Formats: sequence, C-alpha cells, structure tokens
Amino acid sequence: MSSAEKWTSDHLLSPATRAIHLEQRRAQLLPLADDLRRLAREMDAELKEMESIEGDFPGQAKLRAWHVGKPLFKAADDVEQVISDLITFNARLQKAYEELPQKREAKRRRKELAKAGQPEAIESAPTGVPTQRDEFGDVFDGLRKGA
Repeated sequence: MSSAEKWTSDHLLSPATRAIHLEQRRAQLLPLADDLRRLAREMDAELKEMESIEGDFPGQAKLRAWHVGKPLFKAADDVEQVISDLITFNARLQKAYEELPQKREAKRRRKELAKAGQPEAIESAPTGVPTQRDEFGDVFDGLRKGA
C-alpha cells in the first residue's frame, strides 16, 4: 500500500494488512504519546514551581497546578489507549469473523458424528437412584405446595 493511499475498511479485512495497519499506527502514535507525557511532566514541574497567587489558601497552588496539568497527562493516556483499542479490534475481528465459522463447522461435524453413532429415538431408562418419596415413604403425602 503506497503512502498516498488512505486506509479503508476493505484493507482491514485481511489479517496481514491489519497487522501492517497496527504497526503503522503504533509507529505514529507511540512517539506522540511519549512527547505528550514528556511535555506534561515538564509543564507539571513548571506549574508546581510557580508561586501562589495572592489570596490562595494553603495548598491551593498545588491543586491548581494538578488541575491545569491533568488534561496533558490524560491526552497521553488517551493516545496510548488508541493503540490498545486497535489491538482489541484486531483480536475481536479475528475471533468473530475468521475463527467463528471454523469453530461452528467443527461443532456441526461433531454433532453429525454423534447423531450417526446413536439411535434416533432415545428412551429414558430408570437410573436406579431412589427418589425422595421412595426414600422417606409416605411422609410427604400430606404436604401441599404453599400450605
């Protein structure tokens, strides 16, 4: 696939092209996430070093620094989450559309083999396990449900 072409859903149907897509996205996004995290740490340090503003309560400057810097850390986390989501997409697509038909076919074959090996009419035979009534005699005869 040339760099001028854009990815389409047709490209993602093949396991090989999905792997290429994932590696390309990982190569694009990991440096971005690393850069965002570095920038967030630097900004967090800068904000924590800033002096408190007149009228601040004790600890308010640190809280303000955390509140302002948090979105940068979240942005880095979100970019890393994109990579995880792409991996999850690949696994689910493989399991649901590539492996499922094979599993269903194997299950259908097992059922056909089981049917061929057994008679069509299966009669229930006594198992030899005593029921509660047999075990305790007439004790339960007078009981009614809900009484």
